Amino acid sequence: MKKRKFLCSTKLRNYRGEDFARNKRGQVWVETVLYTLIAFVMIGLVLAVARPKIEEIQDKAIIEQSIKVVEDINSLVLSITQGGPGNKRLIELGIKKGELKIDGENDELIFEIEGSHTYSQPGQDVYNGDLIIHTEEKGKINTVTIRTNYSGSYNITYQGKDEIKTITKSPTPYKLFITNKGGDKTIIDFDAA
Repeated sequence: MKKRKFLCSTKLRNYRGEDFARNKRGQVWVETVLYTLIAFVMIGLVLAVARPKIEEIQDKAIIEQSIKVVEDINSLVLSITQGGPGNKRLIELGIKKGELKIDGENDELIFEIEGSHTYSQPGQDVYNGDLIIHTEEKGKINTVTIRTNYSGSYNITYQGKDEIKTITKSPTPYKLFITNKGGDKTIIDFDAA
């Protein structure tokens, strides 16, 4: 009889709700952890899909800004040559991604940027006024080259020398001085401060 009485008292305690409440609290914690994990997985999936697209849009905007910068330099060069020898201008050049090469050996300005955006058909040149834009595909990364060639019109130098100068990305803008030095073939000298 004592065994039955003991069993009955256990059943009564269960019916009072003490064990039931303890089990309910445990279940709430398990559900909370499970829902949190599901939310993190969903956020991770959205980021995995959206992040490459966001980077591609950012790269496209940077390429378009870079084209505008090279066009601005071209218009300054034209303005300086029309002003005659000794004419000097300043342009503030902010480079957030990529690099600008002043190629005194080949009399060219070249802006290169790597990113996920495909600006043009890979391997083909696209002409935008005086600019030649070329996209080269390397796996998932594309190298977009914006080039302007002055070899027929001007002799491009950097600090008076026919050399290649590379201006890389920087958190602060560069001050680029462009000077008309004159000569039979007009010398356009660049100098970054």
